[in-house]
Amino acid sequence: MNREARESFTEFVTARSGDLKRLAYVLAGDHHAAEELLQNALAKSAARWRHIRDNPEGYVRRAMYNEQVSRWRRRGRETAAADLPDPPQDDRSAEVDLRLLLKQALLTLPPRKRAVLVLRYYEDLPEAEVAAILGCSVGTVRSQCHRAVAQLRERVPRLADHLEASPGMS
Repeated sequence: MNREARESFTEFVTARSGDLKRLAYVLAGDHHAAEELLQNALAKSAARWRHIRDNPEGYVRRAMYNEQVSRWRRRGRETAAADLPDPPQDDRSAEVDLRLLLKQALLTLPPRKRAVLVLRYYEDLPEAEVAAILGCSVGTVRSQCHRAVAQLRERVPRLADHLEASPGMS
């Protein structure tokens, strides 16, 4: 990598690392795995920087998604929705409990549906951009969102009221 490309890559990482770390965490489910996921995606990006400079963020997001799907497949298991614990009933706020429950529920979804919800609602990306990242049509993104939300409602009824109140999640 030449000096100009290295500077461009460094600027990109500095500017976007916070958002990319959050996405990696949502995909991976824990901080250590998220850090590894992001580092691997950035290493791949650095190696191909001259070829991906037009849309580096899309490339990094796609690399993280692909690697995480491979990890899920290798693991070959999903947490059963029935095994989801009730949210802790200590002095934490209801919002924190709801977020924990939602995170656990997301882990029960198939990788593709989980990725669609994360990119669409957590990352707040437009449907067209989600479709581009995942390599599918906008219609597929819409149907996967609809089906994933329906699965969350069915698997974890405690989330239903919150999902009804969230914009775009009905």
